[in-house]
Amino acid sequence: MTYKFESNVVVITGGTSGIGLATAKAFSANGASVFITGRRKDALDAAVKEIGGLVTGVQGDMSRLVDIDRLYDAVQQKHSNIDVVFANAGGGEFAPLGAITEEHYQKTFDTNVKGVLFTVQKALPLLRDGGSIILTSSTTSISGTPAFSVYSATKAAIRNFARNWILDLKDRRIRVNVVSPGVTDTAGLNELFGSGDQAEGTKTYLASLIPAGRIGRPEEIAKAVLFLASDDASFINGVELFVDGGQVQI
Repeated sequence: MTYKFESNVVVITGGTSGIGLATAKAFSANGASVFITGRRKDALDAAVKEIGGLVTGVQGDMSRLVDIDRLYDAVQQKHSNIDVVFANAGGGEFAPLGAITEEHYQKTFDTNVKGVLFTVQKALPLLRDGGSIILTSSTTSISGTPAFSVYSATKAAIRNFARNWILDLKDRRIRVNVVSPGVTDTAGLNELFGSGDQAEGTKTYLASLIPAGRIGRPEEIAKAVLFLASDDASFINGVELFVDGGQVQI
């Protein structure tokens, strides 16, 4: 199915690789004016070139409120309203209980929870009534993973943001939904699992646990995001949509 987002303004955080990049490309291909963020200028410039169309890159770290303000300042220079916010920036590292440091905790929560909270809150003056917010959570929001408790806790928090924010925003008819990918073939996943044969071996093992028999592709997650942002999902609000090949359903 093809969705049309002509004249829509879409903000995507963490848009330089993986799911964010695939989603930015999909929105752009469907006519949207897209704003993406990334921490590294070289990666941001490369992503803007790859996405094409009406795309603007804004360098920034979404755990820093001043960078979020700069993002929305850039939007206001070109547009008066935002139609869709995809709060996607995030990340995590393995750390088993007993080896969790304050730095690990702070970094993960600042990026995944604080960043999402203020990305959305600071968008509200620009977000049109009836607009759409999509948050990136993870299958870890409901399933356990060894040495991944801090990351998993942040993703559970994100899922609960949506449950509460649909009440806070109901008078403005702004929908808030969550997309929760399973294991997805991204550069970030390779970094998490090591490199080369080690990463491939881990992905092969994880694929064996998924009813679909394989891990996901960023483009598949992007399609779910576009659906949630579209008018076809006009009566879908506060859900957590798992895009994981069935992994958490068994």
